[in-house]
Amino acid sequence: MTQLKLAIWDMDGTIVDSREVIQAAMCRAFGVCGLPEPAYEETRKIVGLGLEEACRILAPDYHDPAGLSTAYKEAFVARRTEENFVEPLYDGAEETLKRLAEDGWLIAMATGKSHRGIRAIFEMHPLEQYFDTIWCADDGPGKPHPFMVEQCMNALGCEPHQSLIIGDAIHDIAMGRNAGIHTMGVSWGFGRADELHAAGAHEVHDTFASLNAGLLGFEQKISSI
Repeated sequence: MTQLKLAIWDMDGTIVDSREVIQAAMCRAFGVCGLPEPAYEETRKIVGLGLEEACRILAPDYHDPAGLSTAYKEAFVARRTEENFVEPLYDGAEETLKRLAEDGWLIAMATGKSHRGIRAIFEMHPLEQYFDTIWCADDGPGKPHPFMVEQCMNALGCEPHQSLIIGDAIHDIAMGRNAGIHTMGVSWGFGRADELHAAGAHEVHDTFASLNAGLLGFEQKISSI
């Protein structure tokens, strides 16, 4: 019997290089709310969390985290609708998704983006075809809660030993560990390699070539079970 294999992907910082737009939108939101702009070094650490939780962490003394969250959403949409705006894919991302689909992998998404944010990416890049199920911040508990990973597995009939997560943030690694699956960190997004290792990632990859080798190794491992 063919062994099922499931790759669960984060979006921001893993597939899409959203570093510039997220930092710009956060700075604009803080300005609207009369707060000093956060440094990128602080912003990068909250990417992947639910938006209100992220705002509470970045501005712990601010009286209206929901208002700050709304200001961020508005700033993000404003930035995204500017002429010639694009959130670029990382080189190798679409090629890897295509190869996994052709090799019979099930592919899922577990992201802190909203459904609207995911739709905007799909309108920009032809990626929707690769995903068998998608779960996001709108659907239930956010990272590092295992909810999204569990829903991905349930939707596609996969067990933890057949599943892995690919993400650039410690919150992705924590979510995967909490769900009992294999965790692959990537260092080209918001999280540094040393942080991903410290968070308990089973593997950390610096390039898509390395990630692809890791995916092949996982496939060979579960095929032998």
